[in-house]
Amino acid sequence: MIAVCVSSLLRPCLRPSRIWVRYVVGVDVGGTNLVAGVLAEDGSEIHAVVSEPTMAAQGADAVTSRIIKLAKASIAEFGKKVEGVGIGSPGPLNTKTGVVLLTPNLGWTNMPLRDRVSEGLGLPATLDNDANCAIYGEWWRGAARGATYVIGLTLGTGIGGGIVIDGEIYHGVTDVAGEFGHVTIDANGRRCKCGNYGCIEAYASGPAIAERAIEGIESGVETSLSQYVKGDLSKLTAQIVYEAANDGDEWALDVVRETASLLGAAVASFLNIFNPEVVVVCGGVTQAGDKLFQPLRSEVKRRAFKPAWEACKIVPGTLPGTAGVYGAAAVFIQKHWGLR
Repeated sequence: MIAVCVSSLLRPCLRPSRIWVRYVVGVDVGGTNLVAGVLAEDGSEIHAVVSEPTMAAQGADAVTSRIIKLAKASIAEFGKKVEGVGIGSPGPLNTKTGVVLLTPNLGWTNMPLRDRVSEGLGLPATLDNDANCAIYGEWWRGAARGATYVIGLTLGTGIGGGIVIDGEIYHGVTDVAGEFGHVTIDANGRRCKCGNYGCIEAYASGPAIAERAIEGIESGVETSLSQYVKGDLSKLTAQIVYEAANDGDEWALDVVRETASLLGAAVASFLNIFNPEVVVVCGGVTQAGDKLFQPLRSEVKRRAFKPAWEACKIVPGTLPGTAGVYGAAAVFIQKHWGLR
């Protein structure tokens, strides 16, 4: 296909139209699962989404090999040339050096993840915080698309967060901006995996929700939760708590409401500090639906300044399972070509 233009001498000139599309593989490294997929540079297409368990207990080398294998599987399934790889990993990490400094949920210290994956795939790579990537993905192609000021929370094995301002991830001086999971909500509260006490992650992450539910069961609270796992409480998960809450179990509802209240207190603080247009909440917690979001919004309204909550929407993510893949790819695209 060609385009015709007219020169100042009214003679036709020809220029080739761009007919190729570049592709990037995005990899989301989670505490529980690894997910990879191939995206077109404009984000309009996602292909060959593949996933497998992280198996963090096997160590950093084994997980890195699994990441490379998974990315190769996605690229092979896609069947076309891929120009690079974007990686989202739990942090803290250094986006400039590509080193994961510390990951309590994976047990890594000073891990040069970007370069290892780049060498393993033979592709240029970028590395950013997994929560940053999830929120960036939701800004680029999801629930916060087009917003100027975005705050996001990711609730899974841990709790992360991200800040997007004018289409750019805000990293802070040392790449730890947005570590909302380690905001203290009770200075003398529950012990967090990071070593501190009272972090929101110690109350509202997936494992923490299950742990709080189990504590109630063991103290004799009347609940049907144990029936969902046939009496094996080691199999109880946050997703099962959400399911029971939606089925009307009162103890599960209490756990979800308390989770919403604690999250609401934290989110209200974020509104008062950042004054965002959108707060997007990602992860399995969204399965709780209005059982979580209604009390969460009410708590924010009760605690945040009126001009802040009136101007802000609190919404669930709309890219379940792939927000981090979208965002990891978007980080690479933004760095190398610029987002469109």
